[in-house]
Amino acid sequence: MTNFQDDQNVINLKDKLPMKWFRFIVSGGIGLILLIVILTNIYIVHENEYKVVRQFGEIVRIDQTPGLRLKIPFIQSVTSLPKAQIFYDVAEAEINTKDKKRILVNHYAIWEITNPKEMIQNARTLENAESKMDEFIFSIVRTELGRLNYDEIINDEKSSRGSLNDEVTAKVNELLQQDRYGIRVVDVRMKRIDLPEENEHSVYKRMISERESKAQEYLSMGDAQKQRIIAQTDREVKEMLAKAQADAERIRAAGEQEAARIYNETFAKDAEFYSFYRTLESYKTTIGEDTVVILPANSPYAKWLLGQTR
Repeated sequence: MTNFQDDQNVINLKDKLPMKWFRFIVSGGIGLILLIVILTNIYIVHENEYKVVRQFGEIVRIDQTPGLRLKIPFIQSVTSLPKAQIFYDVAEAEINTKDKKRILVNHYAIWEITNPKEMIQNARTLENAESKMDEFIFSIVRTELGRLNYDEIINDEKSSRGSLNDEVTAKVNELLQQDRYGIRVVDVRMKRIDLPEENEHSVYKRMISERESKAQEYLSMGDAQKQRIIAQTDREVKEMLAKAQADAERIRAAGEQEAARIYNETFAKDAEFYSFYRTLESYKTTIGEDTVVILPANSPYAKWLLGQTR
């Protein structure tokens, strides 16, 4: 009944409107519908993305060159995947080192999609791809750090973290390529290493004790060095004083020898005058202001005191 009424309305409309206007309206309506269909099925491929075109759920093509594209209406659908590198914060993991210490390791990864078709077929979504990558990173990091002692990991001088990061990156990519996940890890880096909370206090106490022991060792070494320097200085001073004293004795002996030579020459020239001079010199050393001298009157020593010149 409804279809009959619609047909009757169309016939009445044809009777009321001129044929050319009717055709114009119909053509305009069809053109507008076609324009809407075309506009709703045009999509833009940007430089930093892949466009995945599916038809009845199956991938028919992947567009990666920037520009405008057109899909088949109602049959095909378009989704986007990032072409740029993606940052992923790897979940914190607890790992046992070679010397049986537990540590908490934090990593981050930079990755990218290299084959969107394989990624969709095997990982389905970005979240699943990151989850699989996370599993591989944890497994490899646990294995590699398990071969190192704790101090080799945290000590900058002994640390092999640089080569370890490269090794983890290479091994993760091998696993991803082997399972054909269509993604590649550009870099895996270790952000930080922590101890479990229950171990931190004991480790800090041990570190403080080790530092105090090291400081005491340095103090002892400094004190020993100080004593060695003092002993060496004292030895050098004694050697210098002994050498100076020996030189003084040699000079004094040479002076006395020279004085004796002069005395001998003088005595040889005038023995009586020399005797007189030596007697006067002895007076200077033996007789003072309060000296009392008792000598016989005929003593040769006293004759000069008594004014006897003969």
